[in-house]
Amino acid sequence: MATVELYLVRHGQTYLNKYFRIQGWSDSPLTDKGIADADNAGARLAKIPFAAAYASDTNRAQTTAKHILAANQTLTPAALQTEVGFREENFGYYEGLDSGFTWHAVGSPVGLNSFNAMIRELTIEKTKDMFKAQDPYHDAENNEEFWARVQPALDRVMAAASDGDKVLIASHSTTIRSIVSKFNKKIDISVPVENGSITKLTVTDGRYRVDYYNNTTGKLN
Repeated sequence: MATVELYLVRHGQTYLNKYFRIQGWSDSPLTDKGIADADNAGARLAKIPFAAAYASDTNRAQTTAKHILAANQTLTPAALQTEVGFREENFGYYEGLDSGFTWHAVGSPVGLNSFNAMIRELTIEKTKDMFKAQDPYHDAENNEEFWARVQPALDRVMAAASDGDKVLIASHSTTIRSIVSKFNKKIDISVPVENGSITKLTVTDGRYRVDYYNNTTGKLN
């Protein structure tokens, strides 16, 4: 029986986060707070003996991962691997727009005025489909397209891992929410993923279990 533990960390705050702009496949640097978010996650994860570390190909995820690994007692930043499959959801036409305006524009036709409300009432899977349908260019990812890249990325991580490995994955809010939703529908993912928070999954013989979600201050294991 092979068991692997995955530690998913949302990147630190970026300038687009600070300005309340949509940031999916768009990218921006970490703010000073974002660096502190990454360093705080690194301090909390310092004693976790990571066997491997991955980040999406965005600057914000890779910078976060490198700060975490700089504090780690086992791996160094040089060990970081890039995995494009762990990118954030692609919001298509809505990339870079004001987030409050966008959530209202997309959700108000069905009586929902925030992203969290859409996730809570419609599910995160149907919310992706709604963004795709309302994007005038249809460049936004629907749920099927999203999982067509995320699941193979998870599969590649697991294929490279050995029994007992602990693996760091620096990723993004909606990606982490979606992974948690797929493997545990009981967790309320309408609660936002905080910058620098830690979500842990244990995978045993291909079966995923969510150990905790959006841990910002609590004890880690």
